Amino acid sequence: MKQLYMGPHSWTRATTILALTVTSACTHLTSRPTLGGDTPRPPGKLVDVGGHRLHVNCIGRRSPTVVLESGAGDFSFDWSLVHRPLASVTRVCAYDRAGYAWSDPGPFPRTLRQIVFELHEALHNGDVQGPYVLVGHSLGGLIVRAYTTTYPEDVVGLVLVESSHEDNEIMMNGKVSLLRDFSRSRPIPAVQHRVKSLPEKKASEAAAAIKIDAPYDALPIDIQNIRRWAMKQPNYAAARSSEFDYLPEELVQMAAERVRVPVPLGHLPLVVVSRQDAPEPLNRLQGDLARLSSNGSRVIAHTTDHHVQIEDPQTVISSVRHVVEIARSNAQRQSDKH
Repeated sequence: MKQLYMGPHSWTRATTILALTVTSACTHLTSRPTLGGDTPRPPGKLVDVGGHRLHVNCIGRRSPTVVLESGAGDFSFDWSLVHRPLASVTRVCAYDRAGYAWSDPGPFPRTLRQIVFELHEALHNGDVQGPYVLVGHSLGGLIVRAYTTTYPEDVVGLVLVESSHEDNEIMMNGKVSLLRDFSRSRPIPAVQHRVKSLPEKKASEAAAAIKIDAPYDALPIDIQNIRRWAMKQPNYAAARSSEFDYLPEELVQMAAERVRVPVPLGHLPLVVVSRQDAPEPLNRLQGDLARLSSNGSRVIAHTTDHHVQIEDPQTVISSVRHVVEIARSNAQRQSDKH
């Protein structure tokens, strides 16, 4: 069975984290990245979210605002084949989570609830007006679901692109288990509202010759070059790894809540975008995600790759446009009533 459901590299990282004690690299912070030298200029703006800043790149106009949430290890610019085309339809924002690319490191551990809080602060402090249609890829699917549960009044639609599921499996020592079975029943840390910086660490020289593998080699050359830079930033590895630290405990909570409330999204417009020819267990989980809402549907993309937004961006664009149109229609009906 293939276990690479959170991305071609993500489950490998997850197994490493689950097998080892979290290192001190995940409990310390480095200072803000400088914007001099060979650092690419951020296309968006840096927004304070409580002592650290997130890079938020919004283009386009009209409502609702589409917010693009990346999978583990991915960046705002990995949405480039979707981001700009959607800007002709509505306002659309891609951003980098704390420790990624131009964003400052944030508090550890990088739990779903911490990430959700920081995204909410970035949208509010960056004057990114709602309501929002949230688009989440892979691990980002769990993040946008958590955001919707935490701030339901903000969200008018969801698109889940090859989203992770609380019943995702992982293989360790030749045995297939649910990822949430690795929970150590630890209390999930409370959200930290502020962060303090420590002296900056320099990027590793060994990372200088990073190769851009598939599917990222389908991105424009300038984006590939920015990706090389982003992957060797000193905060990246620790931030990426820490996103898995409490994930088993968080998935236990999500699974329990799903038992309590089988249709947690109510009638919220939802489209689940899945790749072709996924193994049956993963195909089944994708179908189940569409049942998170009584207004959910599923679209099969024209690719077998997990990164649908790169290999078949048009299907993602069409799915997002569909949800945006539903949200606008619903808003118009509400306006007509008043």
